[in-house]
Amino acid sequence: MRLQKYLAECSIASRRGSEKIINEGRVSVNGEIAHVGQSVDPATDAVLCDGNSVEPDTKVYVVLNKPPGVVTTAKDTHNRKTVVDLITGVSVRIFPVGRLDMDVTGTLLLTNDGELTNRLSHPRYEVDKVYHAWVKGIVQDDALKKLSQGVMLEDGITAPAQAKILKTQRETTLVRITVHEGRKRLVKRMCAAVGHPINNLRRISIGSINTQGLQPGEWRYLYTHETKTLIHLAGL
Repeated sequence: MRLQKYLAECSIASRRGSEKIINEGRVSVNGEIAHVGQSVDPATDAVLCDGNSVEPDTKVYVVLNKPPGVVTTAKDTHNRKTVVDLITGVSVRIFPVGRLDMDVTGTLLLTNDGELTNRLSHPRYEVDKVYHAWVKGIVQDDALKKLSQGVMLEDGITAPAQAKILKTQRETTLVRITVHEGRKRLVKRMCAAVGHPINNLRRISIGSINTQGLQPGEWRYLYTHETKTLIHLAGL
């Protein structure tokens, strides 16, 4: 398999992060400095990162009810609390699947399964991500129609979303939005583009995974059937 994929599967970093590590000359295969795109056979090749042997980890899958004010990353250069800091007692290195802004709450997956992470973030596999968004103004049918047809953003038109009004009060509207893309700040940008900036955003679920029964900051391991469903949705 490709070296960067192998490193991701061994929880060294995400696939993109693994490419960076390889380009920095920190990875060797059978005693020689490796290059991105190189193929390796885990059964016969000796792969080292920073001089340490790279071996596959047991796969771990966690769902966190992300609270506000926490950074969705494994490490933060400004010493802010990260979502990984909330996960204690896990013996392997895990990293978040996708990213939620500091002010966004709700369902977040963390795992050391690099291939699943890539698949869940790719629009090709159309894994639904459901959000509840409190937005400014009273949303009308024309705004819902725009969301359902795709919205033109600075990085291109979005895939069609499902949008439904759940509640209105005091010049604000609660909208349920389902998307399957993984673009940065996608739901916020979509709502702003149709004239309804977001006041508060919560991710309800990823596929069939949700945080029912979990208080903000609490987490649990995925059940076996949940893991199998995600892997199936991701085409693995």
